[in-house]
Amino acid sequence: MLGRYKHNVLVIDKMNGRSTLCRSYHNLLGWPDGVSGQTLRTLGREHAEKYGVKFLKKLAAKVEKQGKDFLIETDDRSIYKTKKLLIATGVTDRIPEVLSEIKHCLGISVYVCPDCDGYEVDGKSVIVMGAGKAGAKLALSLTYWTKDIQYVNHDGEEINAALKNELSNKNIEYIKERLTKVMRDGEWFKGVELESGRRLFADRGFLGFGGNRVHSDLAAQLGAERLENKHLVIHARTKETSVQNVWAAGDVAAHSEQAAIAMGDGIQAAIWIHKRLLEEQRT
Repeated sequence: MLGRYKHNVLVIDKMNGRSTLCRSYHNLLGWPDGVSGQTLRTLGREHAEKYGVKFLKKLAAKVEKQGKDFLIETDDRSIYKTKKLLIATGVTDRIPEVLSEIKHCLGISVYVCPDCDGYEVDGKSVIVMGAGKAGAKLALSLTYWTKDIQYVNHDGEEINAALKNELSNKNIEYIKERLTKVMRDGEWFKGVELESGRRLFADRGFLGFGGNRVHSDLAAQLGAERLENKHLVIHARTKETSVQNVWAAGDVAAHSEQAAIAMGDGIQAAIWIHKRLLEEQRT
């Protein structure tokens, strides 16, 4: 959008965001057979470059206000100056190292978001791998789609009796034991192995560890308002943060974590960045 407005735009991207891991989004309108995060990123970049948008594979590590400008320092100590800043740094899902193999299945047979991908487990057997209350709540939410659910509380974080009763009432098997291995056939999840040696088998998997890392530190360096969970507070209409001329889009802001919403945030922010630049030109 900003490229189409003919503004000078630089995207600083370390290329390690959540979308680099998702092997298939199934709930994006217009992609009935699903589309990988990498495909979306590649096509999006090619599209933006047609309008003169520049891309830089670096990490934006620091930012400070200098007069009317923002100075951004990258991980190689280069400095970039801008009048307006859009932060779209997202979140990182907490996935224990022992489950690292599961990255091959993300978006295909293992999921993190019930709103995005609950439909994908409709009528299938599911293992929820998680921690305490976060995993239990996720398992309960999936009963809308399937009745065949096992919840493995890997971290061992205690859940209260009421929550245990809810799991029991929904016939969800509750297993408080550490995971030691993911079983898969290529991108297809097959089950897990527990510390005791017991193996659990299922058609699909869900991750519910909670404690995802919200990458809002850059905005915090400028004094932007954050919630207790570190998500940025943004204006509902303009997507601007509490710091003037700093906008935020996507999962770093407080909303349902959906790719389509992130895209919408970016478009909305671009419109208001353009409006601000026009106002400043007039004055």
